[in-house]
Amino acid sequence: MSAAGARGLSGARILAVLIKEFIQLTRDRLTYAMILVMPIVQLLLFGYAINSDPRDLPTAVLVQDQGPMARSTLSALVNSGYFEIVRTASSPAELDDAVARGEVQFALTIPADFTRRVVRGDGAQILVEADASDPAATGGAIAALASLPRTALSRDLVGAATKPGADPFEVVIHRRYNPEAVTAYNIVPGLLGVILSMTLVMMTALGVTREYERGTMESLLATPARPIEVMIGKLAPYVVVGLVQTAVILILARVLFAVPMAGGWIALGLGVLLFIVGSLALGFLISTVARTQLQAMQMSFFYMMPSILLSGFMFPFRGMPGWAQALGSVIPVTHFLRVVRGALLKGLDVVALWPSLGALALFVVVIAGAAMARYRTTLD
Repeated sequence: MSAAGARGLSGARILAVLIKEFIQLTRDRLTYAMILVMPIVQLLLFGYAINSDPRDLPTAVLVQDQGPMARSTLSALVNSGYFEIVRTASSPAELDDAVARGEVQFALTIPADFTRRVVRGDGAQILVEADASDPAATGGAIAALASLPRTALSRDLVGAATKPGADPFEVVIHRRYNPEAVTAYNIVPGLLGVILSMTLVMMTALGVTREYERGTMESLLATPARPIEVMIGKLAPYVVVGLVQTAVILILARVLFAVPMAGGWIALGLGVLLFIVGSLALGFLISTVARTQLQAMQMSFFYMMPSILLSGFMFPFRGMPGWAQALGSVIPVTHFLRVVRGALLKGLDVVALWPSLGALALFVVVIAGAAMARYRTTLD
């Protein structure tokens, strides 16, 4: 038996090593903060922000019948809790544009002969158009529409106008952009943003931080290269990587999942380029803060978690409370998903998608500026 084995286990020595590890852990402030903050953030996001049954969805209405039955129908719609009337359109074209741009989730049309047809029992109808590009966002609201004809006019129909066992009118539902509620049509385009974020941000952060750990950054800093030149030189190869990833994902989305490609290619291309550059700039910014690859990976994961949960990729964006939507609107993945889904599923052009494209451009400018400001020409 060896001398080490003869001594056996020593509680004092184990305690000494344990104390040493705790001291080292507290010295690594970033890791220590991640250990404490990450569970709290996950608890808050899953507990308060995530909602798979969104309510008060923005709705535009076109009411061509100003009678009391039309008003009762609107009141019943709002009282269901799933719809919030935020816009009154003056024409079908305005209604169509609001749905296409994503300004509203639903569009309701009450025709001019609605009251007359209800009173006569002549097959009255109302039209509800849903932006069904995300089936999870509209499923509960569409299900609630089934009871609308039986409850909306319960106090308005009396006497001969009441037909036992028959609904006074019919709700015609038009699911736009994804009539068959295929989940892949929403998830697969969204994966483009998540995959680009995971790979580009992390690859850039780890790649630059690795140079600090190996000492090769010192040689680079000794060259006459300016910060912007170093940044461009390091990020350019990853731009090509991002473009290749985008092409592969789009091809597989079409071949394997039959995701519709409605057009909007110029807007999609511009959005992809802005998002790739912004993600790479963010990875470069992370590398200027982290001093080890472990820290860079931790910071990248900390960015990815809200990007997945608050962007509308996994859960309906409009199902989140106001504070979570405000936080999600700051995340670039949110705007990139709107560009990708708007271009592929709706065929929107640059003009229609300019708010999201503008947000991505602002993200690039701010993050690239911060990365260059943080970049130091000498090593500490």
